[in-house]
Amino acid sequence: MFNSLSDRLDKIFRNLKGKGYLTEDNIKASMREIRMALLEADVNFKIVKNFVSEVEKRALGAEVLKSLTPGQQVVKIVHDQLVNLMDTEGFEFKLYNNKLTKVMMVGLQGSGKTTACAKLSALYRKKGIKPMMVACDVYRPAAVDQLKILGKQIDVTVISEDTKDVIKIADAALAAAQKDYTNLLIFDTAGRLHIDEVMMNEVTRLKAHIKPDYIFFVADAMTGQDAVTVAAEFHNKLQFDAVILTKLDGDARGGAALSIKAVTDTPVAFVGIGEKIGDLEIFYPERMASRILGMGDVLTLIEKAEESMDMEAEEKLARKMMKNQFTLNDFLKQLQSIKKMGSIESIIRMIPGLGNKLPADMTIDENAMKHVEAIIQSMTDKERERPEILNGNRRLRISKGCGRPVMEINRLLRQFEDMKKMMKKMSTPKGMKDMEAMMRGM
Repeated sequence: MFNSLSDRLDKIFRNLKGKGYLTEDNIKASMREIRMALLEADVNFKIVKNFVSEVEKRALGAEVLKSLTPGQQVVKIVHDQLVNLMDTEGFEFKLYNNKLTKVMMVGLQGSGKTTACAKLSALYRKKGIKPMMVACDVYRPAAVDQLKILGKQIDVTVISEDTKDVIKIADAALAAAQKDYTNLLIFDTAGRLHIDEVMMNEVTRLKAHIKPDYIFFVADAMTGQDAVTVAAEFHNKLQFDAVILTKLDGDARGGAALSIKAVTDTPVAFVGIGEKIGDLEIFYPERMASRILGMGDVLTLIEKAEESMDMEAEEKLARKMMKNQFTLNDFLKQLQSIKKMGSIESIIRMIPGLGNKLPADMTIDENAMKHVEAIIQSMTDKERERPEILNGNRRLRISKGCGRPVMEINRLLRQFEDMKKMMKKMSTPKGMKDMEAMMRGM
């Protein structure tokens, strides 16, 4: 997400940082480039105008022109303005263990509402909340079946009725939720056009009947400024509380994420960053601004690691590494833990200093990790613990078992040996000092 915008801004800031001092002329030239970068990212033109005007006003102030690091000061100003643009202004999705919270999902057809229901259920189930989903999309073929399949995958109850009357379905769901001590009740409504008065009246009636605690507008980031226009229309009718922005992992230029708050005066609460059930994140403006500017997102990376990894097991593994007792079994466990955190590209882009070094159009072969897993899983336990016994015959057997060429197995074993040598070096006092020096340099 925001890859092309991040690359454009990175070039602009590198140019600014390369200058010993800044003048009014080169600041204005940079502002013109920032304006073009934001417009190309599909940010609303009125918002771009105000954004650049505010940044330019602050950049031309004494705090920048007299600074010892003027380029970095401009980056900080842009970062602060991005945070202001996306600010959630204290919005918080509050759930309780002893109370039922009702949520309505609304939006256009095909925006990803049904999947968003399941993702939201899965996200808060991990936090100890008991969710239930309600199939109120009675028009789209197979919409009810889709929600039931998703519910089965995450072990969440789905309420549906053989009727087109969404009020009857809602009543059945409310009764079931009270009986089952549910904490979070999510209503999946039918996709509708904002100009469809009949459909809009139906969702308005449903809102008046169930009195939801929150209404989330689900917007597809791929539709760019159309998402913002539609969000404004829906907000006029329903006064929704926040936005769930889906498909930010695709070719989305990200303009919708930067524009929705300013146009509708409602914040983005969650972002969908992939197709898997676990690919939904709480939206933090500061973290998103840091990602856009190539500063990484360490906090989200840590949260993902804590969710995916057994910290006690990781500590044991770290001790084994320091003693140079790391085996292919340990390596396999590490790979499987990393896979749970998401795609390799998304992880790299969260690491400060690395995210903005990846080209926007670069693709990372996620299958390479699966191939490594297949190779290791085709070995016996003895071979994983003692890879030095892997002679030509054994490697040929492994190749046939995993369907990968012997050359690939040889490469993996060489890389594993190189990694062990590096760990052995790091375990010495000199190695630790070298590592500390390298970190200081970074």
